Amino acid sequence: MREQLGMGRGIRRGVRIPAYLRMVLLGALVFCAAPAGRAAPINGNLALVPPMGWNDWAHYQCNFTAQTILDNAQALVKTGLAARGYDTVTIDDCWMLKDRDANGNLQPDPQRFPHGMKAVADTVHGLGLKFGIYEDSGYDTCGGFAGSGVPKGGGKDHFLQDAKLFASWGVDYLKLDGCNVWVPKGGSKNAAYRSAYAAEAEALKQVGRPTVFSESAPAYFQGTPGWYTVLTWVKGDGQLWREGTDIATFDAANADKPRFDSVLWNYAYNLPLGRFQEPGNWNDADFIIGGDGGITLAETRSQLALWSMMSAPLILSSDLDKLSPQAIGILSNRAVIAVDQDPLGREATLVRRNQQVDVLFKPLQDGDYAIAAANRDSQPVRVELHPAELGFAGSGCRLDAQNLWTGSRQTSLSTLQTEVAGQDAEIWRVHAGSGCGRPTRTGAIVATANVPGHDHGFEGYAQCLSAAGNVGECQGSQAESWTVAAGGVLKAEGKCLGVEGGKPVMQACAGGAAEHWRYTLAGNLISGGHQCLTGGESGLSLAACGHNRTDQIWSLPNEGAPHR
Repeated sequence: MREQLGMGRGIRRGVRIPAYLRMVLLGALVFCAAPAGRAAPINGNLALVPPMGWNDWAHYQCNFTAQTILDNAQALVKTGLAARGYDTVTIDDCWMLKDRDANGNLQPDPQRFPHGMKAVADTVHGLGLKFGIYEDSGYDTCGGFAGSGVPKGGGKDHFLQDAKLFASWGVDYLKLDGCNVWVPKGGSKNAAYRSAYAAEAEALKQVGRPTVFSESAPAYFQGTPGWYTVLTWVKGDGQLWREGTDIATFDAANADKPRFDSVLWNYAYNLPLGRFQEPGNWNDADFIIGGDGGITLAETRSQLALWSMMSAPLILSSDLDKLSPQAIGILSNRAVIAVDQDPLGREATLVRRNQQVDVLFKPLQDGDYAIAAANRDSQPVRVELHPAELGFAGSGCRLDAQNLWTGSRQTSLSTLQTEVAGQDAEIWRVHAGSGCGRPTRTGAIVATANVPGHDHGFEGYAQCLSAAGNVGECQGSQAESWTVAAGGVLKAEGKCLGVEGGKPVMQACAGGAAEHWRYTLAGNLISGGHQCLTGGESGLSLAACGHNRTDQIWSLPNEGAPHR
């Protein structure tokens, strides 16, 4: 999702014509097999682990040519990033002309792509990579170029025609944006978007070429009640989706302009959506801009660690030839990438949050766990983490931990301790000893403001539920640590959240029906009386369940798919 682009931006001048044949031959020599650990599609399923690759948008916006794309494709190979899984090269907006040809087909801009789009795709494929393209579900793209959707005022869409064209070029990945979707008079915006994205999904199915489908529909509803409605249907059409604000783009006129606040904001709105995610369906927090202008090495570590803990797609968007060796080393860290690409596909639980630090916990398929501590502040902070905070009940629980940045190992730890540098993140792979048992679902219960844009900031977006019965700024206290037990029982500080006299109360756990809550995909916690847990300035209450009421939507410690 992005603002509509002013068209004063031109392509870069003085760019050489690509030597396609030379690059294809080079690609044949350096062809990289699919990296180890990447799950192969099963029975035609796509994206069973989060997609990885590169996209031009966050660094170049509309200032690119075919050579720009191919230079970065080559850079993926020569830096070793491709061998670590960054295997899809995607061209974003501005690649086509504003008008279709006489047959109604899209036309690549001949100034940018003098040899056409198939030549670019063939060259990318010759390097052992996959090829992706951008289009829009509206009548125009965000940049004002020809879209695939229903024309303004109504008429026949171009989804199937364009899908056939993309297949003829060899497209493996389609990013479908959501600018300029036509909504008929008296019609529903939600219905118009749902129809458009379903039409694209059907077109891709009819064409028959396996194509990963990236959807932007939810982003156009962020900050409205319809956001959660779109998130419930979008997974039926594609494999990944953008939920909200674009990550900050590179400003060539101010190359060092800080961009880390944008990383934190995208992390903030993506993290509470783990209930929508499972293998083959991924919440997309937008591009990895680590190593680019405006992002320090510490911030690069933070972004990769946070995205990997969320099992988010890892789509680089920078000038890869200008990345420092240190940045490449971070982005190609095999152990951190493995956390992202873990086949279990869980999004991390927020264990605790205070004014400086988020602690995240993620189960992995082999029975190990990933833990991350992300410092949002500019000053270093000391972090100490006990196994009980992660849900391990055994008093003799000991952890073996490997720091994934340094590779150093510690064994038989009763606490995990470290100092995290400013705006940096530490991440570990942890093996729990035999005295730990299986962890319970333990962590923060979060309410989100569901508000658009950066103006609201990270701190104001998510608030924590306390055992005291209030919802407020997260403090990282024991009162904000909840366990989700069988039957939807919610425990904190040795008591259970129940219902008494028609009101939610913290009480001694008795195991009765009044302590059981049903958690829905929409994020509601519903009591046995079929009312929703509701937060407000005056504390908790029960009320009739409304349609995506923000004060009735909660994010719980993750287990995968919630109770429906």
